[in-house]
Amino acid sequence: MRADDGDVALETLFLPFIDGSLPWPAEGGALFLRARDGWPLHQRAWPGLVCEQSFRPEADALERSGATLGRADDDRRHALVLVLAPRQRDEARALFARAIARCAPGGRVVACIPNNEGAKSGESDLAHLAGPVSSLSKHKCRVFWTAPLDGPVNADLAGEWAQADAPRAIVDGRFVSRPGVFAWDRIDPASRLLAEHLPAHLAGAAADLGAGYGYLSTELLTRCAGIVSLDLYEAEARALDLSHINLAAFESRVALSFHWHDVTRGIEGAYDVIVCNPPFHAQGRTDRPDIGRRFIAVAAQALKPGGRLWLVANRHLPYEAELDARFGQVKTVAQQGGFKVVEAVRSNDRISR
Repeated sequence: MRADDGDVALETLFLPFIDGSLPWPAEGGALFLRARDGWPLHQRAWPGLVCEQSFRPEADALERSGATLGRADDDRRHALVLVLAPRQRDEARALFARAIARCAPGGRVVACIPNNEGAKSGESDLAHLAGPVSSLSKHKCRVFWTAPLDGPVNADLAGEWAQADAPRAIVDGRFVSRPGVFAWDRIDPASRLLAEHLPAHLAGAAADLGAGYGYLSTELLTRCAGIVSLDLYEAEARALDLSHINLAAFESRVALSFHWHDVTRGIEGAYDVIVCNPPFHAQGRTDRPDIGRRFIAVAAQALKPGGRLWLVANRHLPYEAELDARFGQVKTVAQQGGFKVVEAVRSNDRISR
């Protein structure tokens, strides 16, 4: 959610520095974990600010705005660490532990969470790691910060929480996943329905748009021996890293390629097959059917004439007009449990972006 569309968490995060409750560090720099772009980031200069973001659309927006982007494997410490904590609690706890680890001696951690996404729990969690915190509330959000730190108050708990987000085996060891990624601890039922209907004769060059931790890609390669190459496109780097692990068994048989990429910006390629369970939210809870429609348009452009899109979606999402406009043949293959599986075949006419 962009700040100028009401990203009140981003605005509230910077409130203590705007109203004088906290000073911006004169030296030592600042790290912003799960950073997002928006006007609060540009309302004044924030010297030494480095932004880190694993979700490609947000990372792209930060880069376009001129923000300095850091890497997750950089272990430099900073005088200030800002955090926009995620909803998933294990993931948020691990992020707090990481924020403290990245905080230089005498530095502070400052975090913000909307009230309806666990602000009180998040404030309590940070206090358990770092000792007493101060806070302000505004815009139905809570911003809270530590005293100057010299490591965690509870080092054992910090170590435990740092591992709370670690990759782990799920589904009886079939896959490796981690908290916070889509359907992280299970097989998504919509994706399962699509996999069950993939015909064994699919062959050639394939792509998985919005691949997540790699479930659909794994099922496609397991069921369809004629697939010779597979490109996985995923916007969340934390999920894409998992797909490398989950697809490792196919590396000797199929040419695999992994892309940290925002599919809505288009893809290059000429594919025989595309599988897709498109997202219908961005990073909020509001339905965003425009994202799914854009995935359909991108798939149509990237398929060869006669190429096939196999898509699953919630039955209520209005994708039929886009499918009919972009494809020569569209067939609903299955409807079950609130989901629909669609096969769409690209016509011989070239589809424009």
